[in-house]
Amino acid sequence: MPTKVATADFLAAWVKHGNAPAVAKALGVTERGVYDRLKRLRAQGHDLQSAPKTEVAAGQPATAVADPEVKALRAQLAAMKDSTLDAEYVKRKIIGLSKSVVDAPDWLLPRKVRGRREIGVPTLFASDWHWAEVVDPRQINGVNEYNLTIAHARARRMIEKTIQLLRGEFSGASYPGIVFALGGDMVSGDIHEELQATNEMEIMPTVVDLIGVLSWCIRTLADEFGQVFVPCVTGNHGRNTKKIRAKGRNYTSFDWLVYVMLAKLFEADGRVSFFIPDGPDAYWRVYSTRYMLTHGDEFRGGDGMIGALGPIVRGDHRKRSRSGQIDMGYDVLLVGHFHQLIQLQRLIVNGSLKGYDEFAWRCGFPYERARQALWITHPEHGITFSMPVNVDQSDQSAPASREWVSWPKQA
Repeated sequence: MPTKVATADFLAAWVKHGNAPAVAKALGVTERGVYDRLKRLRAQGHDLQSAPKTEVAAGQPATAVADPEVKALRAQLAAMKDSTLDAEYVKRKIIGLSKSVVDAPDWLLPRKVRGRREIGVPTLFASDWHWAEVVDPRQINGVNEYNLTIAHARARRMIEKTIQLLRGEFSGASYPGIVFALGGDMVSGDIHEELQATNEMEIMPTVVDLIGVLSWCIRTLADEFGQVFVPCVTGNHGRNTKKIRAKGRNYTSFDWLVYVMLAKLFEADGRVSFFIPDGPDAYWRVYSTRYMLTHGDEFRGGDGMIGALGPIVRGDHRKRSRSGQIDMGYDVLLVGHFHQLIQLQRLIVNGSLKGYDEFAWRCGFPYERARQALWITHPEHGITFSMPVNVDQSDQSAPASREWVSWPKQA
C-alpha cells in the first residue's frame, strides 16, 4: 500500500467500515492497496470474515449500500482469492516452493550510484527459444538451421557474448546485478500437427533438457554478476490446451512448469530471485524505470505493410490504459512472440533464439538473425546502452572493415 498503515489500525478500519472503498477513503490509500492488505492478512491467519456489514442509515435506500458495482468487486475478489489459493497449493505443497511471490531485490530500487564505474543494471531478455523445434535449412534457402544441438550452442553463446559485451566493451564497469527476463515460448510444444510430427523430442524430455540449460545460464550469470533477478511470463507455444486460455493460462503451460522448477532448484541460492506471477504480465522496477513484461500473443491484427508493429503498438496502448487505471503504470513494455528485434523508447520487442524458420519464409517476413535483446538501465537516464546479442554464426553480415568511417569517393 502507498501509505504505511499499522495492522491494528487497518483491522479497526475494516471492522468499522466493512468494505474496501470506505476503508481506502478512511485510511487515505488506494482500493487496490486495501485488497492486497486483506490478501496478506488472510494468508497470515487473520479472521476477516467476521467484519460487520455497514448498517443502513435511517432513510437511506438499501441500494446505496448493496451497490451492484460493490457486489461485483467483492465477487471478483472472492474469485481471485480462490484462484490464488489453488496456485499457492500447487507451488508450495506439490512443487515445494517456500515462497510464491518474490519482491524485487533491493539492488533494483532507486539509490545513489556507488562509485563512478557503476553504469547501471543490465537486462538480458531471453524469449522464443522454441526448444526441440527443428528448422530445415533446405526449406529456407539455407539462411538458418535449428535443432537441439544448435540450440545448446546458441544458449551458451548468448551468455558468453553477454558477459563479453558487458565486461569487454565497458572496461572497468561494475554492476549491482543483472535482470534475466524470460519472456515465454521457451519450448516448441505440440500446439500444431506439424510441430508434433517434426519436433526433435517429446515435450517432457524437452522440459527436462531446457531446465538443465537455463540453470546453467542463471548460475553462470550469478557467478559473473553476483545477483540475478528472473521475471518470467508464459507464451502460447508451451500450452497443453487446444487454445490459449484466459483463466488458468499459466497452469496449463510448460513454460510455467520450467520456471517453478528452476525457482525450486535455486531456492537455497541467495543470489537468485525469481518473480513468477500468476497472470500473463510481470511488473518490476529497475531504479526508477518501470517495466512490464508480456509475451505478446494477444497482440493481433497486422497487415502486409505495417507488419507486426501495428498490433504491438495498439496492444501497448491498451495495456498502458488498463495498467494506469489500477496503479500499475509502466514506462517500458517488453514483448516477445514476434521474433523481430524492435527497440523503441517505450517498447522493446525481442528476437528469438530459433531464428528464421519455414513459417517466416512462407509468409514473406523480413530475414531476422537469431538474437536476443540486451540493454543497460541507468539510475538517472533510464535505458542508455542497447546491444543485441547475436547468437547465430551467420555469414550474412558485411565483411569487417578497419576504417572507422568511409564514404563514396568522387571520381
